Amino acid sequence: MAGFSAFYDANVLYPAELRNLLMHLALIGLFRAKWSADMHEEWISNLLKHRPDLTHDKLERTRMLMDKHAVDALATGYEDLIPGLQLPDPDDRHVLAAAIRGHADIIVTTNLRYFPPDIIGSFGIEVQHPDEFVLHLLDLAPGAVAAAAENHRQSLKNPTKTVIEYLETLARLGLDSHSLGSSRASICSEVIEALQ
Repeated sequence: MAGFSAFYDANVLYPAELRNLLMHLALIGLFRAKWSADMHEEWISNLLKHRPDLTHDKLERTRMLMDKHAVDALATGYEDLIPGLQLPDPDDRHVLAAAIRGHADIIVTTNLRYFPPDIIGSFGIEVQHPDEFVLHLLDLAPGAVAAAAENHRQSLKNPTKTVIEYLETLARLGLDSHSLGSSRASICSEVIEALQ
C-alpha cells in the first residue's frame, strides 16, 4: 500500500524518458502519483512547441493512459486556492494549489528555486528534484525501483537501449545526484548496484 503522495510538476512530465520512468515507478505501489489537467496541458503544449513531429492526438493518448493507469492521480478542485498562494513565480501557484488539494506530500520538480521550502513546508509538503525523489525511493525499496527502471528500459523500442545507454540517458536528464551537490552516489550507480 502506498505510503505517501508525490505531485509531478509539468517539467518532469515533459521529457518522455523521465515521464515514463516516473510512471513505471508510480505503478510499483510505493507512492501515489498525482498531477492535474493543468500539468497535462502544460507539458503537452510545451512538447508540441519543440517537437513538431508529434501530434496532439498522440500526446492526448499518453495523457489518457497516464490517467487510466495511475489510480486517483488527477487532482481537481484547486482553482479557488490559487489567488491566496504566494510563490516567487505567480505562474506556479496552480502547482502548489493542486498539490495541496491532491493531498501530496512531495512536489517533484526540476524548478526547486520556485518552490521555497519555507513556503511549501507550511502546507506539509516537501519539494524534491527527481534525482532526490528517485534516490529516496531506492532507499525504500531498491529491488522494486531497479525492477521498475529495468521494465522501463525494456519497454524502449525506438531505439532500444543497453543498460549503460539507459543509465547515460538518466544522467542526461539530471538523475545524477552530483548535480545537486550531494555526496551520495549517482542514481545510475545505485541502479546498477540494485540490478546486480
